[in-house]
Amino acid sequence: MQTSYLGINLFGSKGNQKLFSERVDFLKKEINNFIFYLVIAGTETSQIQGISAAGINSKARRRTALADAEFLLFGASKDHKYKLPFLNAGVTPALISYVCRKLICASPIVVPIGIKEKPYFSHLIVENYLVGPAKCLTTGKSMNKERVLSLYKKGLEIGKSTKQPIFISESVPGGTTTAQAVMEAFGLNVNNLIGSSLINAPRNLKTKVIKAGLLKANLKNNFDSLDVISSVGDPFQAFSMGLLIGARLAKQSVVLSGGSQMLAVILLALEFIDSKQKQEFVDFVFIATTGWLVKDNSLCDLLDLINEKHNVNLLGFASSLNFKSSTFKELTDYEIGYVKEGVGAGGMSILAFLKGFSNEEIVSRCQINIERMKDLGQISLNKDC
Repeated sequence: MQTSYLGINLFGSKGNQKLFSERVDFLKKEINNFIFYLVIAGTETSQIQGISAAGINSKARRRTALADAEFLLFGASKDHKYKLPFLNAGVTPALISYVCRKLICASPIVVPIGIKEKPYFSHLIVENYLVGPAKCLTTGKSMNKERVLSLYKKGLEIGKSTKQPIFISESVPGGTTTAQAVMEAFGLNVNNLIGSSLINAPRNLKTKVIKAGLLKANLKNNFDSLDVISSVGDPFQAFSMGLLIGARLAKQSVVLSGGSQMLAVILLALEFIDSKQKQEFVDFVFIATTGWLVKDNSLCDLLDLINEKHNVNLLGFASSLNFKSSTFKELTDYEIGYVKEGVGAGGMSILAFLKGFSNEEIVSRCQINIERMKDLGQISLNKDC
């Protein structure tokens, strides 16, 4: 970690204190103006045994994103429809995001893509929910090109029409694997740099899965970002790349709140746009994540790889949120490497800090909500759910 300012840490070797401080001050001024998007998406890649901890098994992972979105919107509620899946350790990062979004008075817009069920809560429709999830990336044909192009154009249209800065977060079980596949398709050697919701990333399994997908995809020399997403990507990537590019065309700043999945989106965008515009494009794009995800420098190295490949200076911000003072195992599990990030937890906590809320206040509210979740039966205690 290079430097910190107002409780926010900078990561990435190309950052400097002056630019970092200016950008943090800019974010602080814009907090009340952001439009917040949570993109929840489905890919059959999540059904591979051992690929993700976003649910104890493949059945649970099918509804994880819906449960995350519901919790982000309503918190602990007796009227919940979706049980948060049983986890071997930790608790959904939607808890952190909910607590922080309440503190900063954010109202997220949920964008479901490739989720087999139509959510009962308010959401932005960008395609028919019956289309279903992307195929497993091992097929080398995750989605047809028409679907990818349609999702990209929907995102682009929404982004171009925005008159406010935007904040993009995600809940995509299996998403770190599709993120890695996208990066490797563009020639980046990232196998040892991509994290996971699991405490020990299943690197050998991911390598095997991605190798099979890229072999079947048989991408030719003149492929572009849409071809890559169509081959080994997921619906979140297609829509979010469009949303990001559109917002920057509208001269709006963008916070990409997450880890490797957000870096995959910025890589896809940089590969897609005109080479002369790249530094201007990233000037007001921020990667925002949790401190837990940058502990081992792998995300920093990943950011550096993208910066070097495209000769840009993309800044990474890491939250200083920690649960060291907590007595709740679900929270202290984060300190030993479980879960780490998701549902915009890093970015949301950064904005809460910038609005003046303390670590202690966030921790206390997380603990209160865990107790309520348990009392209301909102966390599944059944390993089959």
